[in-house]
Amino acid sequence: MFSDDELVPISALQHLVFCERQWALIHLEQVWFENILTTQGKILHERVDEAEREVRGDVIIVRSLQIRSLQLGLIGKADVVEFHETKDRRDAIRFKDQPGWWIPFPVEYKRGKPKIDESDKVQLCAQALCLEEMLSINVHEGALFYGTPHRRSIVQFDQGLRSNTKQYIDKLHEMTEAQMTPPASYRKRCTNCSLQDYCLPKTTDGQNSAQAYIDSLLADLGRKRDDSV
Repeated sequence: MFSDDELVPISALQHLVFCERQWALIHLEQVWFENILTTQGKILHERVDEAEREVRGDVIIVRSLQIRSLQLGLIGKADVVEFHETKDRRDAIRFKDQPGWWIPFPVEYKRGKPKIDESDKVQLCAQALCLEEMLSINVHEGALFYGTPHRRSIVQFDQGLRSNTKQYIDKLHEMTEAQMTPPASYRKRCTNCSLQDYCLPKTTDGQNSAQAYIDSLLADLGRKRDDSV
């Protein structure tokens, strides 16, 4: 069981799964740069946060819900948690001011399109695990809403995803305790990272020494000089 001081943000999981170095730069070194991608994401979340709770027929929509898990050591805010009315009382809750039984369904809003990796799914699953602890029920599925296709992608919280998510949570706590920033490793995904100019993955990649980088620059200068002759 974790104490309140030991809780880490759920959003850090998405950064960790995407890139351990990005996670460390943001959450350990407190580095953050805005680019068009992060700005679009912020606008999308601001629209989600406009209202806190509303009822649409057989769905109760709760926005910006504070969630946490003392067992997993997580804290954060769910973009949206929908509560769908059901006649089956299993894995359902009651509201004091709303009749009926309701099943929680977390929804996370993301800019762009679905990712190749499972970073978004892990973040959403972590939210579900927090809801399960808080509400003492099972949460079976949720959704990721992507801005570019403008539609939902349903996520099943099966045993495989739950297991992977818990492994990432354990790694998150281990790396937080270690307080170490991993070395850079250039990948194709680095192109859209808002921290690229700070991280300098091509320059500081452990596979490429500083001397090799300097040699490549000198070689380029030599070729340009030869071309000008």
